[in-house]
Amino acid sequence: MYSTLISAPQLQTLQTSGQPCMVFDCSFELMQPGAGEQQYLQAHIPGAVRADLDQHLSAAKSAPDAASGGRHPLPSRESFAAWLGSVGFSNSMQAVVYDRQGANYCGRLWWMLKWVGHEAVAVLDGGLQAWQAMGGETRSGLSVGTGAPASTSNYALAPAKTTLIATETIAKQLGRPGLSLIDARGVPRFRGEVEPLDPVAGHIPGALNRPFNLNLGADGKFKPASELRAEFDALLAGRDPASVVHHCGSGVSAVPNIIAMEVAGLGRTGLYAGSWSEWCSNPARPVAQG
Repeated sequence: MYSTLISAPQLQTLQTSGQPCMVFDCSFELMQPGAGEQQYLQAHIPGAVRADLDQHLSAAKSAPDAASGGRHPLPSRESFAAWLGSVGFSNSMQAVVYDRQGANYCGRLWWMLKWVGHEAVAVLDGGLQAWQAMGGETRSGLSVGTGAPASTSNYALAPAKTTLIATETIAKQLGRPGLSLIDARGVPRFRGEVEPLDPVAGHIPGALNRPFNLNLGADGKFKPASELRAEFDALLAGRDPASVVHHCGSGVSAVPNIIAMEVAGLGRTGLYAGSWSEWCSNPARPVAQG
């Protein structure tokens, strides 16, 4: 079973092993929401199912059963499980998720599968680029499992294997030793120098900053575990890793930090999925800049 990362050669071996497996293409462009679909249609790993951030991995902002707020609200666990069943994904399958954007978007599906109790999910290290660099085959157009799946299944929910943190919990614990917030947004947004997406610039008071792209090396793959461990140890400066809650703008790009901490041997940490977009939606909540 692969539960954090899988290499391109490992995926190729897995696909020929006969083990039940489903690959998901999560490519997405935040400023061009339709671009991910076009990227998928141009080239994807054979058999890969399309998992779109807006269409499949987020609830409508008005959805009464959304599990979080913010710009990309989480759907309910029940709604997500129904979608998994609709594309033929079952509880016995190994899931492999990838994108073309440095694990920014496929991390969301990795986390959501853990959230519905599915441990056998891994991020393709290096994304589609690593697959193509190895000479892996790609297809264009639609694959089986997208649009009209060859078969459906009933995906059964299990106890969550990830921790979802609510805004109220952050507000109550803010400033206390038992909470270490890590914000995955870029430095200018964290400092409040620019804010292209949300109505208020700045960050949650006391949060530490680690842009999610720092987890990757020049080859687009996650850095070695020892290197990630040293970087997070330096950032936390003695804080308990178990106290960490990750967030970003809308709960998506925070996940590479969660994966990196797990790869580093620091455990599975919490996610504030509403993130800055939910936090700053209430003017009564404190904001820090600089």
